[in-house]
Amino acid sequence: MIFRLFLAATLIALAGCATTPPRYVVPRAEPGDRVGIGFRTVEVRRVTLPSYASLSEIFVEGEDGAVVEAKSAIWADEPDRAITLELTRALGQITSAKVASEPWPFDAFPQARVEVRIEDMLARRDGQFVLSGQYFVAALDGSSRDRAKLFDITAPIAADGGATAIAKARGETVQALAREIARSGLR
Repeated sequence: MIFRLFLAATLIALAGCATTPPRYVVPRAEPGDRVGIGFRTVEVRRVTLPSYASLSEIFVEGEDGAVVEAKSAIWADEPDRAITLELTRALGQITSAKVASEPWPFDAFPQARVEVRIEDMLARRDGQFVLSGQYFVAALDGSSRDRAKLFDITAPIAADGGATAIAKARGETVQALAREIARSGLR
């Protein structure tokens, strides 16, 4: 019994000594000019990410093209949750619509639903952050304005900016995606 208590105390002490890598929050990008859309209410479904991008670690493109973990850097929030909320906020800021992520929190159903499937979200070795994939807009108001569009958005990563610069570039690409969805998908 004494040995078990000693072992438990030792494990707790060792866990306290482990260093946790710093967590990086994505800063909010400037919303820019407003974009008029054809819907008053829009639901954003949870964004899907490639497996490497759904982890808390920040990944970059290595010298040989392999996707590798950035040294001692993790996202402050679950990436799919965070990007869904970033996109929802951005769409709400640049449009005059009532925008919310799923589950839809209002009594009346939304007029449109946006679904985003990201296939690449990576800090490339050429100094660009890439966000590419496909988005879908389902018109739930009976207007038959459904859309399916591909996107490929990049933002520069400040040289020697490390994980902070990667986080800033990610925020800029999500903001650009929101603008693209508003202009091309929600009109």
